[in-house]
Amino acid sequence: MGGFIDTVQFIFAPQIINGLSIGVAVVLMALGLTIIFGLLDVINMAHGEFYALGAYLGVSLLAMGVDFWVALMLVPLLMAPLGYMTERVLIQRVFHSRDRHMLTLLLTFGMGIILEDVYKLIYGPQPFSVDTPISGGSEILGVFFPNYRLFMMGLGIIIIGAVWLVVYRTRLGAMVRAAAFDKHMTASLGVSVSRVYAGTFAFGVALAGLAGVLLAPIYSVFPTMGKDFILMAFSVVIVGGLGSVKGALIAGLLLTQIQAISSLYISPSWSDPLVFGIMVLVLMVRPQGLFGRLGHA
Repeated sequence: MGGFIDTVQFIFAPQIINGLSIGVAVVLMALGLTIIFGLLDVINMAHGEFYALGAYLGVSLLAMGVDFWVALMLVPLLMAPLGYMTERVLIQRVFHSRDRHMLTLLLTFGMGIILEDVYKLIYGPQPFSVDTPISGGSEILGVFFPNYRLFMMGLGIIIIGAVWLVVYRTRLGAMVRAAAFDKHMTASLGVSVSRVYAGTFAFGVALAGLAGVLLAPIYSVFPTMGKDFILMAFSVVIVGGLGSVKGALIAGLLLTQIQAISSLYISPSWSDPLVFGIMVLVLMVRPQGLFGRLGHA
């Protein structure tokens, strides 16, 4: 009995906390991705590069002497106007085309490639490291946990809860869900659907940037970091259901926990194929994902 308790306490518990901390950041990124799809019906292939941009903006602000906590608040505020202008200037130009799904996918894919090259030109190919703003750790039930990961989990839960409240309990959220369900009916009620589209895209980009800053002290910041992280985010969105806020939350926490626990038994190099295997299985059994789309759930 004592051996089982020790195994849970010193082997499983740290992995669970690690999975939760990464899962919260993945959910933040996947939320932006799934809300953009749920409303605009656009798969944003540049979402990973926006995540990387958030991390690079954090690095730049820190190099200018800005405190980490100030940078954490500034980056989403800087990312939101960029997302708004991206939707207004680029996405809207092809959004109403008959082949808009393919055109928006290619447009955002090309945008991601350009952004990645811009990061290499400005910052170089070398990775940057960010000092952890909260040092040390805390002992919980006999297990030592890094304080920053605990903070990231707590902040992430607050942000996810705030997003849920905005989407499902406010007038603004009602307009977003109405536009996702029937844009023509929503427009007939006097709602500026085009502004709702741009604002939602900006909100999703801001969430991606926030996730980039939060994860910068844990992972190195480098030009291709967006590609590495976006694969997990897309898996979360597909398993949870394209456009489902609830699905992104549950699938994000579930998949990162599976990834964390499975690393105890298999090589970490197999953790990503395991997640993709689960995604394929869900698509075979339930193609629409675990939950419905925004505006339909």
